Amino acid sequence: MKTSHLLCAAVLAASFLGSAQAQALRPEVAKPLSTAGDLLKAGKAREALAKVNEADAVGGKTAAEQLMIDRMRGSAAQRAGDNATAVRAFESAYASGKLSGAEQGQIAESLAFAYSQLKDWPKTNQWIQKAQAAGSNSAQLKQLQAYIQTQSGDYSAILKESQGAVSAAEQAGRKPGEDDLLRLADASLRMNNMTLHVSALEKLVMYYAKKEYWSAYLGRLPRKPEFSDRFSLDVMRLRLATGSLTKADEYMEMAQLALQAGLPAEGKRIVEQGFSSGALGSGAEAARQQRLRDLATKQEAEQRANLEAETVKASQSKDGGELVQVGMEYAAFGQYDKGIPLIQQGIAKGGLKRPEDAKLRLGQAQLQSGKAKAQAIQTLRSVTGKDGPADLARLWIVIANSQ
Repeated sequence: MKTSHLLCAAVLAASFLGSAQAQALRPEVAKPLSTAGDLLKAGKAREALAKVNEADAVGGKTAAEQLMIDRMRGSAAQRAGDNATAVRAFESAYASGKLSGAEQGQIAESLAFAYSQLKDWPKTNQWIQKAQAAGSNSAQLKQLQAYIQTQSGDYSAILKESQGAVSAAEQAGRKPGEDDLLRLADASLRMNNMTLHVSALEKLVMYYAKKEYWSAYLGRLPRKPEFSDRFSLDVMRLRLATGSLTKADEYMEMAQLALQAGLPAEGKRIVEQGFSSGALGSGAEAARQQRLRDLATKQEAEQRANLEAETVKASQSKDGGELVQVGMEYAAFGQYDKGIPLIQQGIAKGGLKRPEDAKLRLGQAQLQSGKAKAQAIQTLRSVTGKDGPADLARLWIVIANSQ
């Protein structure tokens, strides 16, 4: 941010000599300033500053000559890293009363950056405000404003500004800026606004879907107010799908949760994946990990042998809960052509304790089948519920759209 701004300042300073004001300079002032401009273009800021001092040594300077000297000195000093000198020169130029509105914005922006290098945050903010009032609204200035708010610890201002930027972008049908979302996530966390923090992380996942954003969001999701712990396995499924589940204890926990959910085929698949990746099967816990593998294999074989009998029993049940469960079991075996219709029959039969959960399972099965992506998205979009199913459905839609 600093380097690019200084390069811009150098170009602007050199261009001043081609202005109408520069034509009013006497030769003894214009010549060293012209040389200073050439030196700035060549990246020789300290040599340029010496030439500016040479021009300033000329006696009887007019107001136009002093203004040009101040401009050039400010740019050369800022480029040379002498921000105190840059501040004095730019403030003198600004106070001359001879700058146009656009020039005022340029000088005010340069002053904001100079003061930021001096770590004078109140003055930095003051000149940012003046630059913006004069019409300067560059991306660099916005970045500087965000930076000094962080440095000053004004997280309330950061939260308000970033939240406004995100809302404005969404209302205009645009993707919010990644930087705005990151600032919103950070400020809301520091302000202990966990609802807004989780919301910002969710937007980062939805709009940018980077692995680190998935990891951060899925780590926070279970702590979201009203989010039910019955979705612990679902969170781990998402972590697995997004590459953020890698540790041995995570594979073990997920496999055990799958067994507890009556899905040994999924549990076995998770254990085998853990062994294949090298996360399981070695070290002090290798024996325990093998016992879990054996248990999952045994239960998977038993369920496979009893699936048809379970299906008959489920079809005779008064409500659709057992049909949904058996449909999920078929889906866990990869038999989506049998599993999906059973889940649909269970939903249609009614009497479900948690119908939104059933719709979530249907959408997951449709997506995993690889044959019904459009139907899966339609199903997932219909999922509601404040205790987790709607949150999870939205995330599976993100994954569906990325495939």
